[in-house]
Amino acid sequence: LLPTHPTASTFTFTHRAHTRIHLIIMGVEKKGTMMSELDYTKAQLAFFYIVVLLSLDLLNPVKIFLHVFPAVAPWHVASLAIGCMAYIFIVNMRPLLYFAAKVFFHSILSIFFNDIQVVGRENIPKYGPVIFTSNHANQFMDGLMIMCTCQRTISYLVANKSWNRPIVGHLAWAMGGVPVKRAQDSAHMGSGSVTIEIPADGSSSTLIKVVGKATKFSSEIKVGDKIRFPKAALGIKVASIDGDESMSLKLEEGVLDVLSSQPFPEYVAYDILPHIDQKDVYQNVLEKLASGGTIGIFPEGGSHDRTDLLPLKVGVALIAYSELEKHGINAPIVPVGLNYFRAHRFRGKATVEFGSPTYIDPSTLADFKRGGSDKRRVCNALLGRIEDSMRSVIVSVPDYEKLQLIHAARRLYRQDAANVTAEQRQDMGRRFAEGYKRILLQVKGEPPKEWLSLQNRILSYQKELDQLGIRDYQVAGLDHEEVEIGCETQGHGKGETVLHRMNVLGHIFHLLCIFVLATLPAVLLNFPIGIISRIYSNRRRKAALAASKVKIKGYDVMLSERVLCCIVLVPSLWMVYGLILFFFTSLDGPSLAVCFTCFPLFSYWSIIQTEAGMLDVKDLKPYVMRMIPSARKRLAALPATRQALQTDLRAMIRHIGPSLGDIYYEKELNWQKITTETKRLTLTSESLNLDDVLCEDTKKVD
Repeated sequence: LLPTHPTASTFTFTHRAHTRIHLIIMGVEKKGTMMSELDYTKAQLAFFYIVVLLSLDLLNPVKIFLHVFPAVAPWHVASLAIGCMAYIFIVNMRPLLYFAAKVFFHSILSIFFNDIQVVGRENIPKYGPVIFTSNHANQFMDGLMIMCTCQRTISYLVANKSWNRPIVGHLAWAMGGVPVKRAQDSAHMGSGSVTIEIPADGSSSTLIKVVGKATKFSSEIKVGDKIRFPKAALGIKVASIDGDESMSLKLEEGVLDVLSSQPFPEYVAYDILPHIDQKDVYQNVLEKLASGGTIGIFPEGGSHDRTDLLPLKVGVALIAYSELEKHGINAPIVPVGLNYFRAHRFRGKATVEFGSPTYIDPSTLADFKRGGSDKRRVCNALLGRIEDSMRSVIVSVPDYEKLQLIHAARRLYRQDAANVTAEQRQDMGRRFAEGYKRILLQVKGEPPKEWLSLQNRILSYQKELDQLGIRDYQVAGLDHEEVEIGCETQGHGKGETVLHRMNVLGHIFHLLCIFVLATLPAVLLNFPIGIISRIYSNRRRKAALAASKVKIKGYDVMLSERVLCCIVLVPSLWMVYGLILFFFTSLDGPSLAVCFTCFPLFSYWSIIQTEAGMLDVKDLKPYVMRMIPSARKRLAALPATRQALQTDLRAMIRHIGPSLGDIYYEKELNWQKITTETKRLTLTSESLNLDDVLCEDTKKVD
């Protein structure tokens, strides 16, 4: 963990770089995601066979043919081949463009992500129509992540706002995307301000009266449009317009929660979301599904950086029911969980999990055809099942602090030095998340002091790690004798202390040398682009945050904007270097061509080398901290703190675990069933709490 000899660090650095490059050359990293294993082997053999033919004229069949038939000129054969290639490309343009885009995005993901793991690929139907539904936590990268880890060809519904953007729109077209107009993209502020009359408890009214002040409802709003109040993501549909300062809204699911968050009866501003007719979009989607294609949808409607799902849009349920009604196809709805670690940073990690498909109950189709309230009921029921299935493939928590707590508890609970697969890590994270929710329901939101104390200790431990700049897995190596050998208070003489500190300085100098050597190519090829893309993505983040009602810090757009920036700037930088070589060197044409074509390889190689160097440089901070007496004492205390937390955490889980039932006892869990049960318990608890409040109010009145 903390190498005591320079050779250990050098070996680690070279081994990591060599292993990474070997995997890239052999294609082991991505094998199975773009083609079958047999096709992949055939492609490799064909490639090397072509290399042999190009190298030896004696084995080149074209050269042999031209030698036997001297009347045929080389350009005759070349023209025929070019014509055949053009015909094949035109006939198969869409699949070829999709494959080319997939190859390109594979390279993009391998550059911007350190590790991508896939769980549950066996849940994807190999044939027939499929609807993929996913959480939306990383803007454009989400679609690329699913496309590059799924063996099926996916056509995504793309917001018209993104479709019209340069580069993004062209890539979406190449991938067979379907543009969709969204109401929120056409939202604009309405005139004046409004207040509402909230229906009394027990009222059977399905309408909400809106009263305006200096408003122009008659000219600015139409029936079917929606209005959105400040800091609310949900739009409320307009049922009727009674004049310039009076209208009615439909009372639907989730509306009362929105209204309760507003300072009514005070007047507030509002946005108008015009009604969008999606008839043509639905038609294209249904035809694609009927032909056996697959559709990708983000039911939340937009990307965000929250730790839980946003309310789902009903469009996915309408598509599924319409396909069953029109073509008699009950398309499987496969949930996809995108779980990112340091999603907005360069070289982060991701886990893509495909869950078990959800199907429509055919007996509910008659209710859908009947329309009205029956149609809304079955669509909302299906939407609820889709939401439960999506929660079954992510780690869903209320806020970022709880997510940090669950990740820290998971690391402390597992056995030290245990090899944990992505599937096991996801399963353990969900057990902690769902267990946390269940326990809060059992104690009615008021956990015991012992639990709160342990929770605060875990968060304090994580904060201490962040301040010292080390990771949890590094703590296990800090209880070795070398951590405190440089402290005279432990019985070591001054000579030992001086020699040890010189050794530490040697480690620091050695790691710095490795880091400088590793980053030297990156300074020329990648550093300028990295700085510009960081500034650009941060500006885009601020703009997206200002325009959004649901984002917290806007981190979901940063990596996507950085990738788009690099797609434009990296080739531009290569062109600049190529022009410099052309005008200021004496290299001939072939040499310049070789240099220019090597730029992508050198750029990627520098990223791998820099990452390998950075992994070793992470050891610098513990070494430096050991030179400071106060920090050395804090480092020395961490192993005991971790051991105590681990013991107390496991003891508490043994104590409260049996009350969680299957979450604690069962090895294999049906997470859709678990999330559905948690949702039911939550609704029951909220209903009981509301009854308690009403009883208290009644007692006060009496």
